[in-house]
Amino acid sequence: MAAKKVERLLVDQWRDILAVHARTMCELDRELHQHGLGASDFEVLDFLAQGENPSYRVQEIAARVHLSQSALSRLIARLEKEGLVYRGMCSEDRRGVKVALTDRGRELYTEVRPLQRAVLARMLAEPPA
Repeated sequence: MAAKKVERLLVDQWRDILAVHARTMCELDRELHQHGLGASDFEVLDFLAQGENPSYRVQEIAARVHLSQSALSRLIARLEKEGLVYRGMCSEDRRGVKVALTDRGRELYTEVRPLQRAVLARMLAEPPA
């Protein structure tokens, strides 16, 4: 009986984590939408802006933003079309693609970063429903 109770607590804890994630992502999407961004868009910009390197391989970005390779490729293509990032060939491996922020992308990131951080502070401070 005790094992079932522990299992139930684990499942409940997992579902609470998922609920906080879902609510936070929805709130981020809602707040960032007015700037033409979604939560995943911002995560890519944030990774690029906060990184130590001027550009990153797509695989490095995928490992950090938790998107599939194909979803990330579509997202990067859209951000490039909007002038927020640019893609170039990787000098170390001609098959690889590197991505970097444009000046416009860095400006937008700087503008919306406080909004994103405020949403995180608000949403993650709330007790689970």
